[in-house]
Amino acid sequence: MRVIAPGKLVLTGAYAVLDGAPAIVAAVDRYAIAERGSASVDVRALHDEGGRKLGLGSSAASLVASLGAKALARGEDPRVAGVRAQIFRAARAAHAREQGGGSGVDIAASVFGGVLRYAVGSNAPAMRPVELPGEVVLVAYWSGTSARTSDLRERVDAFRAKRSGGSLFGRLCELAESAATSVGAGEAQAFVGFAAAFGRALDALGKAADAPIVLPAFAELASLAEGEDAAFLPSGAGGGDVAIWLGTAPPSAAFDRRARTLSLRPLTLSIDRGGVRPESLS
Repeated sequence: MRVIAPGKLVLTGAYAVLDGAPAIVAAVDRYAIAERGSASVDVRALHDEGGRKLGLGSSAASLVASLGAKALARGEDPRVAGVRAQIFRAARAAHAREQGGGSGVDIAASVFGGVLRYAVGSNAPAMRPVELPGEVVLVAYWSGTSARTSDLRERVDAFRAKRSGGSLFGRLCELAESAATSVGAGEAQAFVGFAAAFGRALDALGKAADAPIVLPAFAELASLAEGEDAAFLPSGAGGGDVAIWLGTAPPSAAFDRRARTLSLRPLTLSIDRGGVRPESLS
């Protein structure tokens, strides 16, 4: 029997989550697959046809699937809350060692599935399931370029160490909190507006830190999206990978044509509700 673990899209809260602000993260129906009793993990669904990472959290999902398969081999059900808690703790610790830190938000999505409000917390992460407001339309676009989150984070951390970007980080945290609050209140248009502002704040941080968080194509499409009362921003750390459309209507044909002209293409994705689990019980 095989165990699957979903990938993720970070909708809001990137970088700010490292300062204790909440992130909104959605698990998606692209999976890492681990065979019980095997050391190998299949992550093809989290890569493109050329084998490039899509930015859907393949390393986190791979780790979670592997730990889920080991739990299953011990006779434990990875759907059980206590088993999932153990998988989360082990995966978060291992992933932090491999990545040189991080919040664990991608691990949480792979373990628990659904949409989560996730904050690091002073002692342990605080997370709870939430629902996106029903009117929210989420579309993911693949940029064709893979990014290394660790490289971007190093630049941002170096900028932070200079103690010159306090207002930028404060603004990110403020917007992340507002976005999470609007999700909890079911306020679709407010969430979209805060997501758009969060994307602009990410762009400002990237420019100040000399980190390519928001690529020029993403910035152009963000401007077009705002003309349609929507948001377009990097999912997670940026630098390429996947960007997301958040609106109360789908992207217009004109927006989609421009995205494709800029070499972005939409991905067929939906929210995964099951988290890590035996594949036959999906």
